[in-house]
Amino acid sequence: MRSRYSAFALRDGDHLLRTWHPATRPVRLELDDQLFWEGLTVDAVEGGAPGDRRGIVAFRARWRDAADGSRGELVERSRFRSDGARWWYLDGQSESVSNR
Repeated sequence: MRSRYSAFALRDGDHLLRTWHPATRPVRLELDDQLFWEGLTVDAVEGGAPGDRRGIVAFRARWRDAADGSRGELVERSRFRSDGARWWYLDGQSESVSNR
């Protein structure tokens, strides 16, 4: 999860696509050049231990929009799957996106 957040913050779309499960990965990923990620808080983790095949990470990620100066927070529960060798991001359910 932290590597994916860092990839969003650094606009590393290649890393995001490489860590996305092939069954749910988009063909192309366009990142907003005006959106800056300013912090990540992991609220809960379910699964993800050695030998687990599935995991969930609940997190909050703070952002700022350079175009208009607005700020907000994305709250999401992301699902991951392991093939035994690596973890893949499957999808996420946004619980809320708020402006501050």
